Amino acid sequence: MIKVDTVLFDLDGTLLPMEQKEFIRAYFGELARRCAPLGYEREPLIAALWKGTSAMIANDGVVDNKARFWEVFLQELGERAQELDAELEDFYATDFNRVKQVVRAPQDVRGLLTTLRAKGYGVALASNPIFPAVALRARLAWVGLGAEDFDLATSYENSAYCKPNPKYFSEIFAQLGKRGEQCLMVGNNPRDDMAAAQVGAQVFLLTDYLENEQGLDISPYPHGDFAALVRLIEALP
Repeated sequence: MIKVDTVLFDLDGTLLPMEQKEFIRAYFGELARRCAPLGYEREPLIAALWKGTSAMIANDGVVDNKARFWEVFLQELGERAQELDAELEDFYATDFNRVKQVVRAPQDVRGLLTTLRAKGYGVALASNPIFPAVALRARLAWVGLGAEDFDLATSYENSAYCKPNPKYFSEIFAQLGKRGEQCLMVGNNPRDDMAAAQVGAQVFLLTDYLENEQGLDISPYPHGDFAALVRLIEALP
């Protein structure tokens, strides 16, 4: 049997304790507020963002997710919206941090990483790569972490697939130089995160902030709350 030596973590609702709907509401509010002075109305802006996001989720690996997003986003809002590239980069480094208000009381996620490192495990951040790296760094900071705490952190710049496509996980394994059987994926969404099992990874479904709008049966997956995850990590050889 191949030994697991690398643990992948989802971010939103996993390492970052929050309800997805609250996050989206606050995020869109701040984004619309930032772009309004530039002449972008909320509804067309948000609609274009959703279409760009859908295009990334359906991405086929020919181009990275950033290229796919901007292709569709500009189709929706016109070439003038190219000006938003730099604007959004600044937004995620500044105003976006007000969204931190939706974060619930954090668990000891650094303790988890410290335990894994002490045992010799690799650690990767497998956050669905629909955000730029600057937004990933901002959200990590909300729980006292940084991208440097991980061997790899997926963003829309360095990924060409998204969850729940199993090729997203295969892409991570290739970048880490690992086989799926060497990895454990921890996440809070049975459709998105448990897709890692389709390419050989072991999985653990975190239930504190479970995202399961499809009402999928979670019984096939090892699952539990944060305390159960801590016990799992501590029991690893």
